[in-house]
This record gives sequence, structure tokens and C-alpha cells, in this order.
Amino acid sequence: MKTSNLGNYFEDFEVGSVIEHALSKTIFESDNNFFSLLTMNHHPVHTNIDYAANQQHGQILVVGTLVFSLVVGMTVPDISGKAIANLEYESVKHLAPVFINDTIYARTKVLDKRESRSKSDRGIVYVETIGYNQRGEDVLSFRRKVLIQKSNQND
Repeated sequence: MKTSNLGNYFEDFEVGSVIEHALSKTIFESDNNFFSLLTMNHHPVHTNIDYAANQQHGQILVVGTLVFSLVVGMTVPDISGKAIANLEYESVKHLAPVFINDTIYARTKVLDKRESRSKSDRGIVYVETIGYNQRGEDVLSFRRKVLIQKSNQND
């Protein structure tokens, strides 16, 4: 049986490279409603059309943490598929509103990498990910550090 090729090893990452992630997702009303319920975010700007119509954007806004969760998920096949752990998320920025039926895409830039100081079989990769919509507008950005195994280890 062939093992999965999910993710990249520490050595595969090159500082300065940009990865356009293949996964994308159109956010449907049901996605936003389920996520609002699951996370107990009952703010009416996310769930009440009449309320949202009278607010700044005039329509339902997608929950920001749903957008964040989707974009992180889109990066897994390329960034954290071989991760031992996500060590840190930082500088999460909501750059523009996301609405029902927007399609979200993502790209990641490798900012830095270094070998682990305590274990020789792994290293830390520092990346910045941008989520953007179907119009090419950046809607989310964040940075994270991921602890990733080296290729000389068994999966």
C-alpha cells in the first residue's frame, strides 16, 4: 500500500517561495449558519438578514473565524500535512468583509525556517498566508510557525 503524500517535509520549504493553494471554497449560507451555531456566535449581523440589511455592509457577513478556519484548512496539503504541531498563530487580520457566496482562495509565502534546537528530526517553518476572494481582494492574513518533520524520518 502506498502512503499518502500529504504535506511537505522541512527540507522542501524554500524561504521566499510562494505557494498558491489548490483548494478553494465558496461559502454558502448553510456554512455560515452551521458555524455560527457550532461556535455560539449569535450576533445578528451573521444570522439575521433584516438586521444585516440595516448595518454598514447591507448584507449578512460571514463569521470571521469561519474564514480563518477555511483558509487554514486550504493550506494543510501544502504547509502542515507533515506537521508535528502548529506552534503559533500571529497577526490574524481581517482585511475585508466576506459575504455569503464569496469564494475563498489562499496563497502562502515562506518567510523563514530553522532547525529545531532540541530535536534533530524536525524544524520550524514560518509562513504568512493570505486569503482572497473571487475578485482577487485580500480578505484575511495571518502568520504561523509550524513544527515539521524532516524527510529522513518515517511517516
